[in-house]
Parts: sequence; structure tokens; C-alpha cells
Amino acid sequence: MGHDARLIPAQFVKPLVKSNKNDFLDAEAIAEAVDRENMHFVPIKTDDQLDLQALHRVRERLVSRRTSVINPVRAFLLERGITFRKGPAMLRRQMPEILENADEQRSTRIRGLLAMLWQEWKELERQIESLNSAIEGTRRDDAACQRLQQIPGVGPLIASAVVAAIGNGAAFRKGRDFSAWLGLIPKQYSTGGKAKLLGISKRGNPYLRKMFIHGGRAAVLRLRREGTLIGKGMDGLEARAPRNVLIVAMANKLARITWAVRSSGESYRPAALAA
Repeated sequence: MGHDARLIPAQFVKPLVKSNKNDFLDAEAIAEAVDRENMHFVPIKTDDQLDLQALHRVRERLVSRRTSVINPVRAFLLERGITFRKGPAMLRRQMPEILENADEQRSTRIRGLLAMLWQEWKELERQIESLNSAIEGTRRDDAACQRLQQIPGVGPLIASAVVAAIGNGAAFRKGRDFSAWLGLIPKQYSTGGKAKLLGISKRGNPYLRKMFIHGGRAAVLRLRREGTLIGKGMDGLEARAPRNVLIVAMANKLARITWAVRSSGESYRPAALAA
């Protein structure tokens, strides 16, 4: 009908709803919110972005299901005195031997339950690998994802998730706005002119925030720090802060760099220390 349709985050409209909630008051709040000069709007995603976002959502659901299968397997074995190291790798390697070994500590009934869970586990692994291949194929066909993967700590999952979530990054004026949307900046509780900063706000997209924190952890553990400004900053923060603080700070920096690369359309150029 010729209207200019816009999407407004519900959290910005809710404070404008007067008294009780009904359709009339909701429409009045939306009409008031859309006329505000400082209102933030959500860009409408393309079909390709929605398809890529759907891949990530289904993969995340399968990973959650895989974890819910692994936990009872470990619990059933722990009740019978069988323990494994943290992480699923060792348990996955030993599961065939556990099912085939005729041990009197494991009855036929529990052996059947473990076999059923093991089959479900393998099926989930197959589905997750299939989605990983689909995401990897999308990444190879997208020049933006290839540029983002030049950033240390940013892999195919993070690059494709960023492209699916923010497109070209035009919804944010600067990297700090993108980092704030991810919830990676300190939460503020200031009054009377006294600034008080708390932990990270954890607002925005929790999936993308988790991906960046994983990327920050990989960068902290594996990135070569000699001769780079980012490595010097990591060394200075590591000397005065716990490891988890360093990882979140690195995730914050990676998010800002990612937005800069995505919005500018240029390749990542690491800054080196002056001779």
C-alpha cells in the first residue's frame, strides 16, 4: 500500500505502554516510538540471511540435544564406577569397548539403554556434521565470510553467523554499538554523577555472544602475540586480570574488529608494533 515498513525492538516500545496492556495502547505506544528521533530500528533480513540463520539455529538445537544425550551416559557409567575425563572425546572413543565388554558390573538392561543412547549420539553427530558442511559451503561462496575469517579467532561459524545476523553492519554506527548489542560491554548502574560499571550486560544475541567468547578463548590460547599491538594488549591485561576476564575482553575486541571489516568491505590488516 506504499507504506515504509520498519521493525522496532519490543524492548524500546514497552516503556511507552501506558497503564494496562491492550491493542489500542500497544498501537499508541508504537506510534509514539516510531516518531522519536533517537529510535533504533531493526533492518529487515534478506532470504539468504534467514536461510543461513536457520542453519545456525538448527545446529545449535542439535548440539544441545547431543549434550543432553551425553550427560545421562556419563551419569549411568559413573554410578557403576566408570569415569572419564572432561569432554566427550574420550567417552566417544571408549563407548564401543564399553558396550562390547561383558562386565558383571553392567546388566543386560543398562547395556541396552547405553546402546540406544549411543546410536542416538551417532545420529546427532552425523546431522551436526551435515550442517557444518552446509555452513562451510555457504562460507566458501560468500566473499564477506572469507574476509571475516582473516581475523584471528573468527572461524566459519562466527563469520557466517555475523553475516546472517547483521548483514552489512549498517544498523550500527560503530564497533562499540555492535559489541553493546552482543552484551560484551560492562553493564552500567550510575547515579548522582558517579559512574559504576558491573560485569558484562549479556544483552542482545546470546548465540553470537557465545560464539565470540569461544573465538576469544581460541585467540588467547593460540594467537601469536609477538610483534603485534593486540598481542601486547593481551599480555598487559593478562598480568593484572584473571584469564576469563581476558577472554571476554578479547571477544569484545574481536567483535569490534569484525564489525569494522564487515562494514568497510576491506580485508583485515593487523597492526604491528613500531620498530
